[in-house]
Amino acid sequence: MAQLPLNTIVPGDCIAGMAALPEGSVDLAFADPPFNIGYDYDVYEDKRAREEYLDWSRKWIAGVHRVLRPDGTFWLAIGDEYAAELKLISQEVGFHCRSWVIWYYTFGVNCAQKFSRSHAHLFYFVKDPQQFTFRSDELENRIPSARQLVYNDRRANPKGRLPDDTWIIRPQEVAGDLMDDAGVWSPSDVTPPADEEQTWTLRPQDLAERFQADEDTWYFPRVAGTFKERAGFHGCQMPEQLLGRIIRLCSHEGETVLDPFSGSATTLVVARKLGRRYLGFELSDEYVKHGLSRLESVCVGDRLQGAPEPKMSAPETFQGKTSRSQHRTNIDTAAAGKAAGLESRFEQAQLELTLSGIAAAFELTHAGYSADRVVVDPDLNDQFTETCRRFGLVGDPSTWNSLLFRLRKAGKLAALETSRKTEVSWADCDPFLFASELAWQSLLSENRATSLDEIFCHPELAREFDERAAQLAPGFTPFEYRWAALKLRKQAKLARTRSHVLTVPKKLLQSVDPEKLSIDDLPDSSGAYLVTSGRSDRLYAGETLNLRDRLSRHFADEKTASWLKTGKPLSVQLLSCAVSEASPLAWQACLVRTYRPRLNLRELSDVEETR
Repeated sequence: MAQLPLNTIVPGDCIAGMAALPEGSVDLAFADPPFNIGYDYDVYEDKRAREEYLDWSRKWIAGVHRVLRPDGTFWLAIGDEYAAELKLISQEVGFHCRSWVIWYYTFGVNCAQKFSRSHAHLFYFVKDPQQFTFRSDELENRIPSARQLVYNDRRANPKGRLPDDTWIIRPQEVAGDLMDDAGVWSPSDVTPPADEEQTWTLRPQDLAERFQADEDTWYFPRVAGTFKERAGFHGCQMPEQLLGRIIRLCSHEGETVLDPFSGSATTLVVARKLGRRYLGFELSDEYVKHGLSRLESVCVGDRLQGAPEPKMSAPETFQGKTSRSQHRTNIDTAAAGKAAGLESRFEQAQLELTLSGIAAAFELTHAGYSADRVVVDPDLNDQFTETCRRFGLVGDPSTWNSLLFRLRKAGKLAALETSRKTEVSWADCDPFLFASELAWQSLLSENRATSLDEIFCHPELAREFDERAAQLAPGFTPFEYRWAALKLRKQAKLARTRSHVLTVPKKLLQSVDPEKLSIDDLPDSSGAYLVTSGRSDRLYAGETLNLRDRLSRHFADEKTASWLKTGKPLSVQLLSCAVSEASPLAWQACLVRTYRPRLNLRELSDVEETR
């Protein structure tokens, strides 16, 4: 069985495509199939014989049922002609119907000899009637009730209410009490309509407040040809706000949304904006091309097109009972504040969804390693940033790496197991540790970066760091240079503290002239050293497990010694001391604190880097 392809549109027939997917791999499916009414699609013939169409429908619905998880959800949009039949087929396949929603839209298809088509059917199915995702308590899925929006009733449920599925027919007279989730209330103080016999309207937008999001007759304007939302290449396009309601209610961030009939790719676009993974199938190569292009143009957290319905996540709030005139004033006053609140909520939602996507990308690509390893290991980082790109996250690799560090430092990745430890010892780093330090400090000194995190998060700076380190100590991998720098940063503060116990002799035990350096005369043991230019220009202090090896790397090759060219005679003073892997960098920090050489990291003395 093939792996589940994610965040793409797969060309070809959805029945064959779904058959190749792992069973139980999808959380939510939304299907807007051909209605079999003769619509002119690109490559599909939309006028099949009745039994052929129903047999084909049974096959693709069964395919959806197979790929859905046990707690998965299936929404089906269909016209009048086959609504009843496809509902029965879906139930025969094994789905349970939770709601039969009517989507009422304007700009309906005009009919001369019957009522004009102005609605579609939306069937809400689940595989298991006892176990499914329906995020009824999330404020983003609740809307203000009439008590809150119209009557300013203090008894209103502050959480608002859910959309429902009622016909919008106004009664001629109100008799008795009305009931809602919060209890019983009397509408006796509600002003009746001017025309008490009016029980319906030809223009539902005139009674838009009657079409609430918690009802099963949904009022969303159809995506007409003049709308900015219109993708332009597909005649049948669902409104983003309608799909947003379904996806928010019936799936969680990071879960997978399937559309067997991708078409204009609106389902996938909305899934991407709402931080879900997605997969579509599409027969038309032209629609695939345009759909992928449309997906590339949006990012996780982008706003949905179309006017949003009121949400309890940004509610209008009023205090106590007020007169009608004061209530109107309160509404007007709150409007500006609500607009600003919505802007803030949009911005916060985009950040939250982006961070959620970063965490999901890390989970998929970290291979058991830490976030630090994912950022500094070029191979893992390529996988991580490519996954972020496929997820449609805002930003670039520098942004994604920075946000990953942000999540790590905030403890938001603690639930993800890092079972694999990066095994790089101080002995492993010793031959090139100085190169990592010098490359790092040189970028800071030139104001190319302000921190090591910034260097490693930014691909171009990271590559320049690698090149500088490789010039000083060739023969090692970018990952090794980078990891050594991380080890140095982690140890620096402790080494600085331990260095105060140590004392540097007034005269170091041995001084050598690099131009007359004989490698064989150098100690084949651990120690520290100080490189000086002229009489007093302290360049660099280091410590090493092997002085002979380290100094040969500094001076034996003209190219690697280029960083020491000052135009003045160089001298190297040696300190024979025990350097332990259990207490690394302490002697180096002692020399840095004492002599303040200009090429060492300030973190080794007493100035901490801004990370």
